[in-house]
Amino acid sequence: LKDIQYILSMYYNKLEYARFDSNVGKYVGYTEFGVKNAERWNNNPSEIAVRKAQKEAYCLNHVTAF
Repeated sequence: LKDIQYILSMYYNKLEYARFDSNVGKYVGYTEFGVKNAERWNNNPSEIAVRKAQKEAYCLNHVTAF
């Protein structure tokens, strides 16, 4: 279960500007706008906690062990 990855990508006009990656544990910005927002989101501990909880709630809840 440790190899499961939760990714939240944000797009505007078909261009990805920011992404939360559970393996990295923070937001990463890909444009000037995305970098500014990623810094703001990464400085908010509750935002990071919500995204980490999403991995457990969404990804790990839908995995079937064989």
